[in-house]
Amino acid sequence: MSDRFRVKETSGLLIFLNTQLKGWSRKNIKQRLTTGCVVVNGLPVMVHDHELNVGDDVEVRASGKSMQHGVARLEILYSDNDLIVINKPAGLLSVAAAGENKQHALAILRKQLSTPKRAVNLWPVHRLDRDTSGVLMFATSREMREAVNEGWSNAEKTYLAVVEGQPNPSQGTIDQPLRMESEKYQMIVGQHPDAKKAVTHFNTQRTGKERSLLEVQLETGRQHQIRAHMAWLGHPLIGDPRYGTDGPRMGLHALRLSITRPNTGKRLTFETPAPVDFLALLR
Repeated sequence: MSDRFRVKETSGLLIFLNTQLKGWSRKNIKQRLTTGCVVVNGLPVMVHDHELNVGDDVEVRASGKSMQHGVARLEILYSDNDLIVINKPAGLLSVAAAGENKQHALAILRKQLSTPKRAVNLWPVHRLDRDTSGVLMFATSREMREAVNEGWSNAEKTYLAVVEGQPNPSQGTIDQPLRMESEKYQMIVGQHPDAKKAVTHFNTQRTGKERSLLEVQLETGRQHQIRAHMAWLGHPLIGDPRYGTDGPRMGLHALRLSITRPNTGKRLTFETPAPVDFLALLR
């Protein structure tokens, strides 16, 4: 996600950002600048006193420190002839999207695994939001992707989430349908003819004065499900401006994925611990 602004009067870039980004700390604004997340008229700018002119377009992109200088290789958690599972860093798209068709996990992994004599084709089994880190699965054929998806309702998907406040009770289930509001690209929680069933289970693992660490399990897999459900509960994710407030990164990590492998029936479980920048959100 990104925020876009049109400059209405001449100003220095940092002064402009401090004025426009209400509720942001100066530290977060400077972090976006120094990591190349601020784009002026289509070009990254990292100079605080860069002069803005009337009519300039300023875009503040989602934070993804590991992505600012490009990612050459991805951490592979598991691979066989049919499936490849990676640890996706926060700030990296799972697949191509409007405005970004080169720097995404699918393209990077294809390049990483291909050789001059053999190009590797991959199909995404599922997706993670750009600012969510963790377990992401690809298939080496369309047939395997479809076979895994046929049994996706039996997959176990476990996430870690850093949220605002302290849920009370500390564990529970959110059984609220979701529907996408296309203009705002935001999930709306509640009953509606277009809403689809969505069930999220959560259990508080650790609490602080202002934030809590939750383990979250998805019974369904709707887009933005955890983000929308936790905001509805009154405990939005840290670093999620769409449903809460911004931060250095979004407090969501895909911790574990367990599936039944097609053809063999063997249960496979993939897990990767939360990265340091995620755990730092608890401080």
